Amino acid sequence: MGFLKKFFRNVFREGAMPTGTSSFERLSEEELEAHLGVCRYGGFQLTDAVRPSYDLQVVPTQGFRHDSYRDEQSKTAVPVLMAAVSAERVFETFMDLLEPLGGVLDVVLETSHSGEENGHTDLYREHIDAPVLKSILYDYEDLLVNDGCTGIAVLNPGIPQEIQFDEHKLLIVYGSQLKEYEQVYREHRVRCDDNLKFITEAEHVHSSSDRYAQQFDELKTRLGMDGGYSDY
Repeated sequence: MGFLKKFFRNVFREGAMPTGTSSFERLSEEELEAHLGVCRYGGFQLTDAVRPSYDLQVVPTQGFRHDSYRDEQSKTAVPVLMAAVSAERVFETFMDLLEPLGGVLDVVLETSHSGEENGHTDLYREHIDAPVLKSILYDYEDLLVNDGCTGIAVLNPGIPQEIQFDEHKLLIVYGSQLKEYEQVYREHRVRCDDNLKFITEAEHVHSSSDRYAQQFDELKTRLGMDGGYSDY
């Protein structure tokens, strides 16, 4: 099923879109179809998960930048690497980012398939061997790359470091001592640009499907996540 069909038949989620100011507001069906059918901007290819605003407030571009996240509990700033990677390389880049985390990992699956406004559900699995996890994730590459309602985080609390492959298909690394992860980005020809803007920083839309919702349920079962979850 193409992006446009998924957009109309399954899920239409908006990001950074104040009521009455959407660039999609006055489009004809033909204009909308043409915009949603564009998956390549220069050398950057989007996955099926997300599309930018019609007026291209942010043009999708490959690269990574340095950022920080403020941990309110510890009152400290945690270093962050954020990256947008072209669709043909994004999954392998994600898998390579897992290498420095170690041999036993924790996993969080994020889902917004329920369609609740501004909400998602996180499901947790602790202590899974890295080779087992990677084998399972390869089986669900299509879901992880192309579903705009699925995200995953992999972490080692003992370091502590965390890799996110989020619903927008951005790759986000949290923690100290991130030089190894910068090297992974560079090996995949993802250059540093600390002025880079990401699709999340402007209006955008997500796409999903009933098929992906079913695959998500299969993945959480494979990961042993039928139990605990929490609403975010």
